[in-house]
Amino acid sequence: MLDELELLKKDWQKREADLPKLSYGQIYPMTKKKSSSIVKWIFYISIIEFVFWAGINIIFSGPETMDELKAMHIYKVVMVLNAVNYAIIFYFIYKFYTNYRKISFTDSSKNLMRTILKVKRTVTQYVWFNLIIFTISAIIYAYGVLLYTPEGQELVEAAAQDGDSTEFWALIIIVSIAVTTAVLIIIWLFYKLLYGILLKKLRKNYNDLKRLEV
Repeated sequence: MLDELELLKKDWQKREADLPKLSYGQIYPMTKKKSSSIVKWIFYISIIEFVFWAGINIIFSGPETMDELKAMHIYKVVMVLNAVNYAIIFYFIYKFYTNYRKISFTDSSKNLMRTILKVKRTVTQYVWFNLIIFTISAIIYAYGVLLYTPEGQELVEAAAQDGDSTEFWALIIIVSIAVTTAVLIIIWLFYKLLYGILLKKLRKNYNDLKRLEV
């Protein structure tokens, strides 16, 4: 049995020796091209995502919606939050573009590895920003709905009359946290699917380059 295993091992090593070995000059350009294509797709997807959500926001930003926000006393806060949101998303799109340009014009594997790590860090920051902005928006809207809409005021008044305001607010907080967490997980899974596949390929390219540097 051991003799058979040794023969198989020797045969495998012989086959590996017969395989053509690619040089640094062959592997690096291919890895650079693949990495550039991946980062370009990250850039394109971020633009498509921005246009999609901006379009949704425009569609639902009619006079009635503005009046509702004013009635809930959150109009100014929402407008400021939207402005900050768009400004930071533009910044991330710009970062994706500059990273793509850096990869396209880099001239060494070390610089390419460095840029790949920057891309991964930028995507991670982008995902976290979107999760944080959603959480802040959810808190603002929950505040407006509970304190200033007729339905919310009825619930608060009913709880006060029954003498269980503490239990009511505890329940509201628990339900709000549970719903927000569930939605955040869905959003995170969406980004994991959307950008995770691309980042996995980019990580493979990074590891290939790392082996070249050894």
